[in-house]
Amino acid sequence: MKIDLTDTTAGKINKALVEGRRAIGTPAVGMVLTLVIVTDEENAYDALKAAGDASREHPSRTLVVIRRVSRTLRDRTSSRLDAEVRVGAEAGTGETVVLRLYGEVSDHAQSVVLPLLLPDAPVVVWWPVDAPIDPAGDPLGALAQRRVTDTYACEDPVRELTARAAAYAPGDTDLSWTRITPWRSMLAAALDQVTCEVGGVEVEGEESNPSCELLAMWLADRLDVPVKRTLSAGPGLTAVRMDTNCGSIRLDRADGRLATLSIEGQPERAVALKRRDTAELIAEELRRLDPDDTYASALRYGVDRLGGGDREPAEQGPVAVATPEEEAVKAPARRAAAKTARKAPTRKATAK
Repeated sequence: MKIDLTDTTAGKINKALVEGRRAIGTPAVGMVLTLVIVTDEENAYDALKAAGDASREHPSRTLVVIRRVSRTLRDRTSSRLDAEVRVGAEAGTGETVVLRLYGEVSDHAQSVVLPLLLPDAPVVVWWPVDAPIDPAGDPLGALAQRRVTDTYACEDPVRELTARAAAYAPGDTDLSWTRITPWRSMLAAALDQVTCEVGGVEVEGEESNPSCELLAMWLADRLDVPVKRTLSAGPGLTAVRMDTNCGSIRLDRADGRLATLSIEGQPERAVALKRRDTAELIAEELRRLDPDDTYASALRYGVDRLGGGDREPAEQGPVAVATPEEEAVKAPARRAAAKTARKAPTRKATAK
């Protein structure tokens, strides 16, 4: 069921939610949290679809905040709130309210969102694009227990990570960190199988990929050893190699789907390590609402000690690395692709 409201108020939106639940025969509220998505019109569809898929695991009230650009003098001097209320099959397992803010009210989105929050339920704010440098200091971020950003959608992810470290507050997290959860689990499990001392680590992946940077930071923080960042043609994160006094441990993923785990003295094993979509990443983040101390430690340690890591071209291997001449030819196309990706980052934000 869908209800459109024009030039409305938060009180009328709450009334429409109650009427919608009664109309479909489910007056009880069985949602566990409020998910606030702050995005633009271009990326709203993809973000809402990901949230809807995640709601199968976490029934929630989803509030989509879209600040509309005022194109006329009348729009800039007047305030208006339009809303689209979805319940039942239109909203998955929860409720959805799409809020479009015009004029001065767009500068006070928190006053619109606050009356619509579920009572006595956690609040999570997610910025698929254009996240504030200080999420906890943002008026909407101040309402939430968890604040989710995505540095993969930024023009300069490495610089953005440095800013995130400086402004970190308990409850902050990033989908670039969520993407490396399977890698961290696999590497930790590999080290549990040996009684060796790690002397150095090499992380291989695409240039300026925030997930590669965060994995390097986490390994440096946990193992307290030198970590070298090398570049590959991708996709995303492609390999991790750990040098130990018992031989090397390697986790290689050249195709973005299947990885090979090699431990000295053991047979090679194929492990599933596919790149996950945004819905899976959001669902994982909604499973825990307490501060992620591991992320905070890795972020701060990495920025202080690694400074983004030393980057060297990767050697020829399963993933071919372009020569400087080839890079010069490919650079214009890569810049065009990056520009397109920044316009619709939620569509490309698959797991690393």
